[in-house]
Amino acid sequence: MLIFDAHLDLSLNALEFRRDLTRPLQDIRAAESALTDHKSRGRSTVSLPEMRRAGIGVCVATQIAGCMKPPGPVAVWESTAQAWAMTQGQLAWYRAMEDLGQMRMLRTAADLSAHVDQWHADPSGTPIGFILSLEGADSLRTPDDLQAAWNAGLRALGPAHYGIGRYALGHDHDGPLTDAGRQLLKEMERLGILLDVTHLCEQTFWEALDAFGGSVWASHHNCRALVDDPRQLSDRQIRAIAERDGVIGLAFDAWMIVPGWVRGRTTPEQAGATIEHAVNHLDHICQLLGNARHVGIGTDLDGGFGTEQCPRDLNSIADIRRVFDILDRRGYSDADLQAVAHGNFLRCALEALPQE
Repeated sequence: MLIFDAHLDLSLNALEFRRDLTRPLQDIRAAESALTDHKSRGRSTVSLPEMRRAGIGVCVATQIAGCMKPPGPVAVWESTAQAWAMTQGQLAWYRAMEDLGQMRMLRTAADLSAHVDQWHADPSGTPIGFILSLEGADSLRTPDDLQAAWNAGLRALGPAHYGIGRYALGHDHDGPLTDAGRQLLKEMERLGILLDVTHLCEQTFWEALDAFGGSVWASHHNCRALVDDPRQLSDRQIRAIAERDGVIGLAFDAWMIVPGWVRGRTTPEQAGATIEHAVNHLDHICQLLGNARHVGIGTDLDGGFGTEQCPRDLNSIADIRRVFDILDRRGYSDADLQAVAHGNFLRCALEALPQE
């Protein structure tokens, strides 16, 4: 079954963590087994071969480089010029993967439809398709950079990450959308760039929905009703995204899955976090809305963490296939499983992308 993963920081791992994602996962781990500069060293879960083993034929692949204050946990620079340059390096890596036949940028709805058809016909011989997204807007020197980004293939954007940004505040703060943020949203709407509401603080979330008339999704988000934290979506926010026919991607960062997790201290074994606990978040959204139309997969695996901060029964991104066994056991129909695996995010992307 084809899986559409709505959030993977592939270029971050390739350039900031220096991982050759074309290699088998065990080789990537072995190459950094002696490194101690980051807690995730030797514990990564994502490689292109493992994505294929999972059945991930389409993903939303990010550029991420910010200069928010205070600095966040990964991909933060001191100036917009540095952050912009880093995103251009990340774009060059995606293009290198295209040159190798490993990946394929999907710029239009026609690209996406043709790619899915080819994947279904010959998954082993088809590159992994990706829609380019920008996580955190602070690398944009001005909203005018959006035109160049669009020309290069950018099709989705989340204005915030961690901290205080020039365009929006991250979930760890609270306050209004900035004037520059409103200008950014207008330019996004003009170009047809999809709004990713992930990481927006509560006030900015509501102001952004009011100010933006284009397509919306939450690429990697879980539920505040199950883990009470501003990083999570409240039931009211979930309903608002559904009203815009948006989709919410299930994230596998363990502190977002089970309550009481202390990052850097709690272990998956101590917390008892499992893939089944992650599915509880997806199930909560479906029960709240009365359907499975607005949920999907947005793993965020290797998004600045590894197996030290994953469900204890997840060793590789390929293990996310267990989600569908769990949903099947809980009584979800085959049509629901297809919708969660890829159908919902495909629908949203096909509506948001330019037709040709």
